[in-house]
Amino acid sequence: MDLSLLFTSIFIIILSYKLYQRLRFKLPPGPRAWPVVGNLYDVKPVRFRCYEEWSQSYGPIISVWFGSTLNVIVSNSELAKEVLKQNDQHLADRHRSRSAAKFSREGQDLIWADYGPHYVKVRKVCTLELFSPKRLESLRPIREDEVTAMVESIYKDCTSPDNLGKSLLVKKYLGTVAFNNITRLAFGKRFVNDEGVMDEQGLEFKAVVANGLKLGASLAMAEHIPWLRWMFPLEEEAFAKHGARRDRLTRAIMEEHTLARQKSGGAKQHFVDALLTLQDKYDLSEDTIIGLLWDMITAGMDTTAISVEWAMAELIKNPRVQQKAQEEMDRVIGFERVITESDFSNLPYLQSVAKEALRLHPPTPLMLPHRANANVKVGGYDIPKGSNVHVNVWAVAHDPAVWKNPSEFRPERFFEEDVDMKGHDFRLLPFGAGRRVCPGAQLGINLVTSMLGHLLHHFSWAPPNGLKPEDIDMGENPGLVTYMRSPVQAVPTPRLPSHLYKRVAVDM
Repeated sequence: MDLSLLFTSIFIIILSYKLYQRLRFKLPPGPRAWPVVGNLYDVKPVRFRCYEEWSQSYGPIISVWFGSTLNVIVSNSELAKEVLKQNDQHLADRHRSRSAAKFSREGQDLIWADYGPHYVKVRKVCTLELFSPKRLESLRPIREDEVTAMVESIYKDCTSPDNLGKSLLVKKYLGTVAFNNITRLAFGKRFVNDEGVMDEQGLEFKAVVANGLKLGASLAMAEHIPWLRWMFPLEEEAFAKHGARRDRLTRAIMEEHTLARQKSGGAKQHFVDALLTLQDKYDLSEDTIIGLLWDMITAGMDTTAISVEWAMAELIKNPRVQQKAQEEMDRVIGFERVITESDFSNLPYLQSVAKEALRLHPPTPLMLPHRANANVKVGGYDIPKGSNVHVNVWAVAHDPAVWKNPSEFRPERFFEEDVDMKGHDFRLLPFGAGRRVCPGAQLGINLVTSMLGHLLHHFSWAPPNGLKPEDIDMGENPGLVTYMRSPVQAVPTPRLPSHLYKRVAVDM
């Protein structure tokens, strides 16, 4: 068979399949799909904004085709509730790209596992053991230590003779504290010393993370058009080498903890220790332990720093809000000590600032795609088995039918009405909801609030000289997570006595 006949046959088969689906099912409306590629070339780079624009034309539930795969996007709280609560059981599977399948050993972790006995088991481990209030409290000194290290670093830089009055790149400091925090929580390792020099194991860790991102981004087009995969073969050898390298590093750290535990006679609270001591109780394979540890790294490293950077951009852009948050902390904490997580309950405005930042700028605006394991109906339309379903949490949180002046950064809205953001109120879903809600939501909230509290209590923040607050670029970069298109720069001015900027290292 010559190639032209082969392509013609495939083309006819795909058209016939799409016609069959449209006749059999009442699919949601959406932009016209082109043969073979579907809507791949119509989707704008910042997808959540593109989908929100399409929802203005086609309604709050739309069909978008990636090649021959149907993707259904919902964009309001009522439909989000149908997806994440009423039909949750049938929409809780995961779509795994070839790279995700390789990284997760076909779903042996938590993030990429389909809903079933394995998912229920590892979810139980996370909820009852890893992210329990008791364990989170026991690890609080690590979180507070890393945040105070960030404050010390900013203070040193902004008070040095060469930097007086100059702007600093906020992202640099947030990335460091997020990196150190998650590696210490997950692995019990601080790969960077007090002088900012990374050790050999830390360099290997960063190289593994960077290589994983590179491999994951190398398959985009072939993922959506399966019959073209022969033209874009999976680099089996590259993925195998990456997996072996990642496992070698992780096993070395696990072995260090095993030996330390044998020597001391007890386990520490780090996640790696917890998983090793719970291995027999929950029948956890080594693949699952490694997968869970890297789930935490993947989910926790970027999202916290991203959320705080967006919040800082909004606070610099809105000096009224910044001043109000500082006045609350000055009143509650004063000028002779630093903020701790135990202060949060007495700082409702600071909590509302964090909540408003997560509403306006959810770190994963489309969540991860849910996959239908059965035919279901949402919003009166059919969702065929095997379809992917996305909740546009950014659009939900910007819905003018639910939120007054939705684009305005106004933390006071949460004094007017209490809105939960851990999956119980479908108007605000930065951590998802239902069976696949993020088990580390409280940890994420604590980290974001703590970082913001320290940044605001220790410093006043102004835009770079010559830049007006309203001119700060609030655009997003394309991607699964929403990095700022132009990383925010700002001029910090210390507000507290100099002795409160000194980090006292915590070894645990």
